[in-house]
Amino acid sequence: MPNISNSKILIIATDGFEQSELEFPRDELRAKGAKVHVATLDGKAIKGWEGTDWGRDAEADLKIADADPTQYDALVIPGGQINPDILRTKPEVIALTKAFAKEGKAIAAICHGPWVLIEAGIVTGREVTGYTSIRTDLANAGGRVVDEPVACDSAIITSRTPDDLKAFVAKIVEEVEEGRHNQKAA
Repeated sequence: MPNISNSKILIIATDGFEQSELEFPRDELRAKGAKVHVATLDGKAIKGWEGTDWGRDAEADLKIADADPTQYDALVIPGGQINPDILRTKPEVIALTKAFAKEGKAIAAICHGPWVLIEAGIVTGREVTGYTSIRTDLANAGGRVVDEPVACDSAIITSRTPDDLKAFVAKIVEEVEEGRHNQKAA
């Protein structure tokens, strides 16, 4: 049985990520013993968004294009408006997300992060949630939208806001420890 303490988690982000939505999962999962890597578009540090202005930098471990999904147990996509709006336009991000889905591995997206899941075509028929302003997008993509702290359907984990981070991380841990899932086709 997989255990969070011997798992590898990949967080993908770019400038404009919601500060807490990258830092809290990264730090909490590391505290539980997981090896957590942050991948960015160019493999360099990125700047967060906190409140109404730019926040702190997050160091990067690798480029998104160099990430090998077979080496990770889960993918985490923080929100913020800027971060996922840029990520969903990048072919390497969509290919990586689809590869995690095809492998039946946990994919967790919070706030506006589910925009990336929509672009990857993995929302249709699933129970999902997200920030209030993207719920219509989720429904239009074929998702069954709920207003809950966390929704999980076949290892696709979604949450609404930073207020849901504890439930979000708890569900990531649970899904990683359950192991691979048989996914609906991406």
